[in-house]
Amino acid sequence: MIRTTLALLLLCGPAAAAGTISGPATVIDGDTIEVQGTRLHLYGIDAPETAQSCETAKGREYRCGRDAARALRARIGAAPVTCERREPAVAGRLVGLCHVHGEDLSAWMATQGFALASRHLTTAYVAQEGHAWATRRGIWAGTFEKPADWRKDRRRVEASAVADE
Repeated sequence: MIRTTLALLLLCGPAAAAGTISGPATVIDGDTIEVQGTRLHLYGIDAPETAQSCETAKGREYRCGRDAARALRARIGAAPVTCERREPAVAGRLVGLCHVHGEDLSAWMATQGFALASRHLTTAYVAQEGHAWATRRGIWAGTFEKPADWRKDRRRVEASAVADE
């Protein structure tokens, strides 16, 4: 049994070993999709949360997290998405390097300024983030709180509210 499994993995290559999944995708938020009932965090990026707000260069508040999800949804459209699972899992969630029409979705989101590179995991998207910053695209056109900091602050506020009850 073990030999058969190893032989199949060797024949199918690294994609099979990593776990490839393909099909129509549902966008959950700017860095999370669901493919064939499997929820995957896009590898190497961190997008604003759906409820998160940012400010334009003129100080107008807008829902940057919602905009990130909309942009990802529009980029994918009705096309099938192919994801190769990556390690390590982020906060217990599966991670995938996902492509649509051969294009790396994480790279696209970072280049468009809808997501930050997750430097603690990989430097793969730092150049794309730098391009977005240099051209003031997406969230870089104004001011924003890093999504990880926003989540941390949100958890702290929620924990404080529970403690006050």
